[in-house]
Order: sequence, then C-alpha cells, then structure tokens
Amino acid sequence: MLKELRCVGVVGAGTMGRGIAQVFAMKNCPVVLFDSSKDALANALPKIKEHTSAELWPVVAENLKTSADISALSGCGLIIEAVFEEARIKKDVLKAIESVCRKDALIATNTSSISIDELADALRDPSRFAGMHFMNPPKVMKLVEVVKGKQTSDETVRAVVQTASELDKVTAVVKDTPGFVTNRLLFALLGEAMRLLQDGVASREDIDATMKHGMNHPMGPLELADFIGLDVCLDIMIYIAEKLEDEKYAPPAVLVSLVTKGRLGKKTRHGFYNYDE
Repeated sequence: MLKELRCVGVVGAGTMGRGIAQVFAMKNCPVVLFDSSKDALANALPKIKEHTSAELWPVVAENLKTSADISALSGCGLIIEAVFEEARIKKDVLKAIESVCRKDALIATNTSSISIDELADALRDPSRFAGMHFMNPPKVMKLVEVVKGKQTSDETVRAVVQTASELDKVTAVVKDTPGFVTNRLLFALLGEAMRLLQDGVASREDIDATMKHGMNHPMGPLELADFIGLDVCLDIMIYIAEKLEDEKYAPPAVLVSLVTKGRLGKKTRHGFYNYDE
C-alpha cells in the first residue's frame, strides 16, 4: 500500500505532524511535510533528527521534504491533517487539501476527539475521508485508531488499515463518536484521577502509583495528563462533555485552575507535577 500511495502528505509541522512524517519516512516512504509557517518548517527537520537514530537518519532525510506551498501535496496518495485541535481550522485545512490533491487520494485527520462526520462536511467527497489517530509519540506508540464516518467507504477504511499495518502499527477500527474509543476511555480515567486529587482522597504520587503498579500502566493518569498538556486535556474534556451531554467528562476545577494559571504540564515545566525539581 505504501508503494501505491507514491508519497504521503502531512499537514502541520507541530509535534504530531513531525512524528507522523517521521514514521512514514523511516519506512522509506516519500513524505511531504507542509506548514504555512516557514519557522515551523525550519524547526521540523532538526527536531525530527533529534528523535531519529543515527543509522536511520539518512533514510529519513532522503524521504522527507518540507514545503510551505500546499500544491506540493498534489502528487500524494494519502494526506493526513495534523493541525490545531479546533474544528473550524481543521475544516479550512481539509478544504484546502481537497482543492489540490489527486482525485483518488485518501484524506485523513489525526484529530483525537472531533467528530469525523462533522469534519467531513467540509469535503465534496467524504467517502475517501477517515480518522487516522496516531498516539503520541507516533514513533513509539503502536496504536492507530481508524475512525469510520457515516460516509467513509469500506475501501477507504481497508486502505488506511493496510497502510498503518505496513508501518508496523496495531489498528483499532471504530465508529465515529466524540473522543472515539481511546479518549472516551482515557478521559474518564484522567477526570476521575483529578477529582480524587481535588477531593483530597490521595496524593498525586499515590494516585499515579495505583495505576502504574496496580494496573501495570506505564504512566500514572496525572503524569500522563501533564505529558499530553493540561490545556489539551481541558479542550478535549469540554468537547466530549458537551457533545455527549455527559457530566462524567466535565473538567474538574483543579484542571481549570492549573490551565488558568498557565501550568500546562511538562511543556511549561509545571502542571500536576513540577519538572524543575
């Protein structure tokens, strides 16, 4: 399937976009990484090189091209949108992708929570559109959650699954629902961990210890929230709670307070934990 695609386009040179581009390039698949920001593109290759072994870097460098011209995606057989997690922005990007891509190209979104059917409204041909939700960091995490919208064709789902399999990923095919399977499960857990902390039931360390050593999770829920970014967690929880009309996903006050104070987790060195300690 990777050979049939000829090349893969990735839109967005942020953390996820860079990681997705890296994964394809490591498999000797030509990749065009697009971003409208030339600064983001200038930083992309050095950051990708940081997280690539010396022996694999020549392969990645050979297969990875960057461009601030969206028409550079015109020859790609699969284009993955990986921009900011806001429906309006994603819809604009998807329209732009469809205006330049091949008629037979697959279009995917890496959204972690926004409805595929909602985003599909931006496209003239939603049958070739699906969710292709990589986990962070894409190079390490095995799962790709493949999300089938109401108008996504079975052929598109099969192609996306095969493509992910050739990247040595494990796929889970799910129907469209806000948050999909991964984040409906994850944020029910993260929200409850935050409420336990907020209610003084246990310390942050002991809450995380229960899941790491009692359930064999590699990270505790509060550590994981810091890793994801507390602002991202807040946006996802608000979105899922509103769309499902389910208070279980309503963000706890402790999360809102931390985000308001600019304590966003590891990226700001302060969140549920302090990373300057």
